[in-house]
Amino acid sequence: MQTMLLQAPCLFGLERYVKEEIYDLGYDIHEVIDGRVTFVGDAEAVARANLHLRCAERVMILLARFPARSFEQLYQGVRGIDWPALAARQDNVVVTGSCVKSLLHSVPACQKIVKKAVVDSLCAAYRLVRLPETGVRLPVQFFLLRDEAMILLDTSGAPLHKRGYRAQGNLAPIRETLAAALVRAARYRGREPFADPFCGSGTIAIEAAMQACRMAPGLRRSFCFETFGFLSPDLVRDAREEARESVVPAQAPILASDIDEAMTALTAQNAALAGVKHCLHIQTAPVSAFSPGLAGGTLVCNPPYGERMAERQECEALYREMGRVFSRLENWSCNIITSHEEFERFYGKTADKKRKLYNGMIKCDYYQYFRPRPVKAPAAPPDAL
Repeated sequence: MQTMLLQAPCLFGLERYVKEEIYDLGYDIHEVIDGRVTFVGDAEAVARANLHLRCAERVMILLARFPARSFEQLYQGVRGIDWPALAARQDNVVVTGSCVKSLLHSVPACQKIVKKAVVDSLCAAYRLVRLPETGVRLPVQFFLLRDEAMILLDTSGAPLHKRGYRAQGNLAPIRETLAAALVRAARYRGREPFADPFCGSGTIAIEAAMQACRMAPGLRRSFCFETFGFLSPDLVRDAREEARESVVPAQAPILASDIDEAMTALTAQNAALAGVKHCLHIQTAPVSAFSPGLAGGTLVCNPPYGERMAERQECEALYREMGRVFSRLENWSCNIITSHEEFERFYGKTADKKRKLYNGMIKCDYYQYFRPRPVKAPAAPPDAL
């Protein structure tokens, strides 16, 4: 395949970080809409994007885009795609999708039309009455937005946030892609200490360690494009080799602590599965005892939100404690995500920057407190003549 349009869906609010990652990989952005970043790439980009994108949920090939105000328009638009170039006669075509603000609002009805168009195309090309659908799974997606259809081929399979290292999570886990975005938004580059004093199952600290080591997040998992007959099996082999060669040692300590011993044990287990346990310093301790003893760094955390009324007062007291403890940290940036709308009041300080994000279905704010900028020494006056 030559140059094509690829699409990286993501959680709302993470589009800018997905854009940055795509630019870092060397590809040009074609379009950005809410929850989706479209970029220009080739077959190699399919493998590299799946391996390296930390903040995207999937990588998909954009096959067609056309108006779809009727089922006939939808059928003809899908039928016009060169499906025999993508699917073998025995491949199993699976169709999923969504409809947003469109005349065609029934997802099941659109699924049937898209599947029929694909099957009719393949049956005609291979002179079949019925597709056997016993072979490779070919996941086709449709996305209808304001009466325009996008037809896509999913190349990831399981969502990209499923890195393969988190067999278990705590009761309120943060998705790996969001954790990676929080680390990236904090402008952590791996050259200074990092800390998460509410580590839970370790997701934020592990994502920070992987970024510090330049370890591709998809290095330990497989992708469905590896089974596609129209893509060379050498693609993923070469991309994995490139990713392995890019790994570097961590340059500074990464601290992960939690009040719950079961959670710190789980953090150690997940870090080992991710291949970064050697980078982490794990401790069981309350936030009141947090004292890194390091001259500056980056702190990112996901404390309890107090979504239930019974827990709200406990969280507010916790935020006050965080404000007292974190105010003693010299030359640290502190980055905190929570859904509590009055966090700043209880924390005791207005954030330097506040970003709106979603943790699952929960609307949150990401409060960022930047480290003090170094004071420049005044320039020496010129010598008197």
